Parts: sequence; C-alpha cells; structure tokens
Amino acid sequence: MELKELSKYDGLATLFIRIGVGLIFIVAGWGKLTGIEGTQGFFGNLGIPLPGLMAWVVALVEFVGGLMVLFGSYIRIPALLLAIIMVVALLTTKLDGDFSAARLDLLLLLTSLALFFLGSGKYSVDNAMNRS
Repeated sequence: MELKELSKYDGLATLFIRIGVGLIFIVAGWGKLTGIEGTQGFFGNLGIPLPGLMAWVVALVEFVGGLMVLFGSYIRIPALLLAIIMVVALLTTKLDGDFSAARLDLLLLLTSLALFFLGSGKYSVDNAMNRS
C-alpha cells in the first residue's frame, strides 16, 4: 500500500483520537461529578477562584464535552473548552512536578487542540448531520 493511499483512512484516524480523548474526559468528568465535594475542596486548595462553581463547570465540561468529542457533535466547542481546562490543570498542578506528572495533561491539551482544528471527521454525528 502506498503512503498516499493511507489518506483515505484520515476519518478513522480522527475517530481514534476522538475515542481516546472522549473516553478519558468522560471518566474524569464523571469522577468529579460523583465526588463534587472533594473536587470543590481540591479546587479551593489550589486557589482557584469560586471553587464551588468552578468544580461544577469543569466536571460538566469534561463529562458532557467528552461525550460530544466521542460522538463528534459540535466538536470544536468542547475541544477548545477541554484544551483550556488542560492549560489550567498544567499551570496549577503540574508545573512543580517532573515531566511524567504532566505528560497525560500535555497529551490531552495537544489532542484537544488538534480536534479543534481538524473537526469531527468522517465518522461522526456532525458528518451524518452534514455539519462538518
């Protein structure tokens, strides 16, 4: 198979990225939603303003945004919001540690940005609804 023939699988590549990013954020968001008091306390300890409100915002963006990414529905909105969350996570919790502590957050930041620019791809709700 020639390299240029592989481009016909670009839709699958985007799907694989969406599955990985979507599932990680769905699980992370669900964990925050089901343990919201702990998330609020953690955000307060980090010095995040309005930790009670921001815990809900982050939990909902991660959970609902993860679902939207997974299914490829209006993907640019959640992808950008998730990238912003990852920047804040890196700045507030990972700068003091070594690279191994930040690598997943960095990967999620970069893949979220990639999805923001790529869009949902061929195998998505957006494509099925002619919104891509």
